[in-house]
Amino acid sequence: MANTCIQFTGFLLGCIGWIGIIIATATNDWVVTCKYGMNTCRKMDELGAKGLWTECVISTALYHCISLTQILDLPAYIQTSRALMITGSILGLPAVALVLMSMSCINLGSEPESAKNKRSVLGGILILITAVCGIVSTVWFPIGVHHDQGLMSFGFSLYLGWVGSGLCLLGGSMITCCASDSPAPYTDSSRLYYSKQGVINPVPPSTNHAKSAHV
Repeated sequence: MANTCIQFTGFLLGCIGWIGIIIATATNDWVVTCKYGMNTCRKMDELGAKGLWTECVISTALYHCISLTQILDLPAYIQTSRALMITGSILGLPAVALVLMSMSCINLGSEPESAKNKRSVLGGILILITAVCGIVSTVWFPIGVHHDQGLMSFGFSLYLGWVGSGLCLLGGSMITCCASDSPAPYTDSSRLYYSKQGVINPVPPSTNHAKSAHV
């Protein structure tokens, strides 16, 4: 029961984190750029915003964005962050599906428990890979922007990417640990038991009765 609750909690955290990574990938408020200082730029109304796909100029009378379509001319940190965030967003779908199908409340025919455990571990590992992709992207991108353009502050999309990556990391760890600690089955007559010490081969009942009769 405890493993089921941990697995379900990890599943929810992984789903929420995956959705956060998708939203962070699709939006462009990753960093707010400024040429002078944040307070000075706000007073002069000369702020800019930069994301994976566009670079915008923000002011009271103007909000203009330029799409970053020149792939070969883009810095390496933008291209790498794009690739990692897209990879994490795509991997999240099979990861969530695998963990969902490994829940104890869902039965796919008469498959053994070991098959569910393997599927759950694979889903947890994919969620962890999604988290790593998000962490690397959301850490490398602001460092690259700061190196190229100087002063900046973090935007909403970047915070959302951090939170989503953290939730995926926590959820994937819970799912993987929960599945790897599942007890191993053993049988006694026609009954099914579970033990963390491995398989136990009990003495057949007929042999015990024969020994008792002989004594």
